[in-house]
Parts: sequence; structure tokens; C-alpha cells
Amino acid sequence: MAKINLLPWRAERRKQRQQEFVAMVVASVIGAGIVFFLILQYHNGQIEGQQARNQLLQQEIRQVDTKITEIEALERTRAQLIARKEVIEQLQASRSQMVHLFDELVRSIPDGVQLSSIQQSGRQLTLEGHAQSNARVSAYMRSLEASEWMTSPDLSIIEARDGPNALPFAFILRVQMATPGQNEDSGVIIDDGTAGGAL
Repeated sequence: MAKINLLPWRAERRKQRQQEFVAMVVASVIGAGIVFFLILQYHNGQIEGQQARNQLLQQEIRQVDTKITEIEALERTRAQLIARKEVIEQLQASRSQMVHLFDELVRSIPDGVQLSSIQQSGRQLTLEGHAQSNARVSAYMRSLEASEWMTSPDLSIIEARDGPNALPFAFILRVQMATPGQNEDSGVIIDDGTAGGAL
């Protein structure tokens, strides 16, 4: 019976299978590398696109911030101009007030009353003087109450002091300045630096 030696064929077959396996592994690695590279490129493209959009948004935000700053500066300038306009309107509305006030002070003083001092603090006038009697001071307060330019007279002090012989009673009277046609809430308040000083 003839004997056939299959060892060389089996070895060659094993070697061929090993080569095929190695080739498949190499092909798989290369394929996986290509797929990974493509995926990496895709993600890099997405990231670069998002970064470009972010940069565009940041530029737009900076432009908007600049415009907001300009608008705020314009608002401050507008507020300052409105404040100046209101002050000018207040001055225009009340420039004759002091003239009318002094005229009204002269007209409202009854006989037997003499003023020695007039002081202004904001909208309040403090009147100091002497009178013949308490009744004269009461008459003076009624006269002030009837005035269009003064309101709410408030007697702080009335007492007998050393003074003119005919005017033995000293008094301190406070009265609020008023503007005809305006209520106290909408009255014009002017502070010209003389508040608290003698008129």
C-alpha cells in the first residue's frame, strides 16, 4: 500500500490561513483607522463650525454691548438735558414770585405789627417781629392765610420781651410759600443757595 505524506500540504495550508488571517487583521485595522479618521474629521469640522459661529456671536455681542453703552450715554445726556430744562422752566415760572411775595408781605402787615427779620428755608419763611398785642398777631395770621402767595401760618413763639415801647410782644411766625393756581404738591421749589439765610 502506497504511503502519502500530507505534512507539507498541511503546513502550507496553515501558513496560507495565517497569511489570510494577518491580511484580514491588517485590512480591518486599516479600515478601522480610515473610519476613525473620517469620524475625527467630521467632529473636527463640527467643532470648527461651532467655533466660527461662537466667534460670530461674540462679535455681534460686542457690537450690541457697544450700542448699549452708547444708548446709556445718550440716556444720561437726555436725563441731564431734561433736568436742566425743568430747572429753567421752574425759574421762568417763579422768577416773579419773590417780587409778589414781598409785595404781599407789605400788604398783609396790619397796623401794630412790625417785622424785624425774614428768613427762607426751602418753601418755608420764618417771620420775626413785634406786635402791640396778641390780637394783632392773630390778625396778621388771618391776613397771611388769605394771601395767594403764602399759606399755613404757624405761630411758634409769642411773648413779652424788651422791644419798642409801642410793640411789647415779640413773635416768630412760620409760613409756607405758595404759587397761585398750583397746589402745594406741584409747587415750584427753587434753591438758589440762600436757603436758611435772611432775605
